[in-house]
Amino acid sequence: MSDVAASIPVAIAVIAGIGMLVATSIALAASSRLRRERAEALATADRARELEIALGEQTARLRLIREQHDVAAHRMTGVVQLAEGASAAATRDPSVAARASEQIAASARATLAELRRVVTATAEAEQLVAARPALEALDGLFDALRARGLVVTVSELGERFAVAEGAGLALYRILEEALANALQYGGEGTEVRVGLTWSDQGLHVRIDDDGIRAQARREGLTPDELAARGYTIEDDLAALTERIAGTGVGEMRARAELFGGVLSAQTVPGVGFSVSVVFPALRFHNAVHGVNVRR
Repeated sequence: MSDVAASIPVAIAVIAGIGMLVATSIALAASSRLRRERAEALATADRARELEIALGEQTARLRLIREQHDVAAHRMTGVVQLAEGASAAATRDPSVAARASEQIAASARATLAELRRVVTATAEAEQLVAARPALEALDGLFDALRARGLVVTVSELGERFAVAEGAGLALYRILEEALANALQYGGEGTEVRVGLTWSDQGLHVRIDDDGIRAQARREGLTPDELAARGYTIEDDLAALTERIAGTGVGEMRARAELFGGVLSAQTVPGVGFSVSVVFPALRFHNAVHGVNVRR
């Protein structure tokens, strides 16, 4: 009986050890499953966000195509009306036909330009999914805008870190829209300063243009003549309190908010326009309802 009694503690210890091994194995398996499920959930959510961004891109381009189509149709109607009017007037005054032909040619050229924009926008929409620009493509964007007449100066401070694909696309589109606006409203010769300041976790992007001054330069005004035009304290107050609500700025703001960013845009009286975007935690942001991928 003493041998049996002595073996009981050993058996209990063996059983306890086996139990602990089983419990540990179950816990490890559960932990591994949870990690795998979490990774799959994050990947699915990231893919859903990518699809949402792509859908937004397509929607914006379709709206642009629709608007440009309407403009082209309106211009074509004007060309037809000019031609009909010239035909009727030429029977009374042949010189009218010569003058009208110049107007018709100018309107036709403008219409052709609009139609080319429609074709370009359509082609870009078709290529959108195949080519997703990111931070690495920014130099190409800056060069393209320089070729179109902007004077772009870029400065980058801090150490750039890798960001989610969707975040890179959002940054690219924000810069693209801001630069396109500078060209549209300031015109050729507008000087644009682009600044990217990286912190440990975030990024501050700033785009400042001198569109108002550029217009004055094209008019041949000297700096003194431009200063003489001046602006009032009311202009300064209006610039401080205005909230730009155009479609382009709205889309930039929405892209920034997807990744926890805050965008502000304002007119700088006597100078031009300024856009600032702050992303406090871009390094870890995956655009899924503020989820931090470090956790």
